[in-house]
Amino acid sequence: MSGQLPQQLVNGLTLGSVYALIALGYSMVYGILRLLNFAHGEVYMIGAFIGWGVLSLLAPGDVLLLPPAATIALMLLAAMLGCGVLGVLIEWFAYRPLREAPRIAPLISALGVSFFLQNAVLLIAGARYRAYRTGLLIAQEAVVSGLGATVSLTRILIIAVAAMLMLGLHYLVRGTWLGKAMRATAQDREAAAMMGVDVDRVVVTTFFIGSALGGAAGVLVGLLLTQVYHFMGFTAGLKGFTAAVFGGIGSIPGAMVGGVLLGLIESIGVGFISPRYKDLIAFGVLIVLLLVRPRGLLGARWTEKV
Repeated sequence: MSGQLPQQLVNGLTLGSVYALIALGYSMVYGILRLLNFAHGEVYMIGAFIGWGVLSLLAPGDVLLLPPAATIALMLLAAMLGCGVLGVLIEWFAYRPLREAPRIAPLISALGVSFFLQNAVLLIAGARYRAYRTGLLIAQEAVVSGLGATVSLTRILIIAVAAMLMLGLHYLVRGTWLGKAMRATAQDREAAAMMGVDVDRVVVTTFFIGSALGGAAGVLVGLLLTQVYHFMGFTAGLKGFTAAVFGGIGSIPGAMVGGVLLGLIESIGVGFISPRYKDLIAFGVLIVLLLVRPRGLLGARWTEKV
């Protein structure tokens, strides 16, 4: 059993990297608007379909028109741009008119957008699974072995891309004027507006970035699992939301840590207990954590303004 641990850690880190990218979208939006964007899972799903569409265009047969690295880069870029624009449209039409409404109203709107996107893709693309031809992009027989684990180039790519995106987001939030404006808006929207921050622009940018990260996660999962379908966003969105709560909803470092830990917990549960109980184990750990630390691992204690 102990010999499985290195391999399960690699699997968990791969899965956790994707969960972290999805969780960042939830945490960024919640940190700014105190809104749970339950349509985020469907944004991730659409990102996977955009990546599949780009791959289909660039490989109409079994031969790539561009080098594999350029193809993967275009898949990620198209998915991030497309999902970023979709996130902005969702904010404009579904959330902005309800910004001052009771909290239940935008929550219901988020669920409505989720069902709308899911069924729109079902009507347009159909219910059948679409295959990602990962073998055209990455040699499946190429692996790296060591310390009792075997790591495919696909998993290395996923971990590396996710890490770069998370580091880039960390620099954006901590080292740029936009990041300072985002942190100020998250702390107090009214005060930030009085100090000259364009709150609407910050909100739109937050939706764009969070949705773009979700789109990148969709492409990475497509490369790993080699198939996408219209319902894939439901479970992934639920896991991303769980990771965000696990790390502390509204905390960007918490979303990263929560995603990686959730992936590790699931992977270890699959390897040492049973695949049937992986969700039970993950959500059970979440419940215990919230009973001990309700705000999550890295979540801040919020105080209500009066």
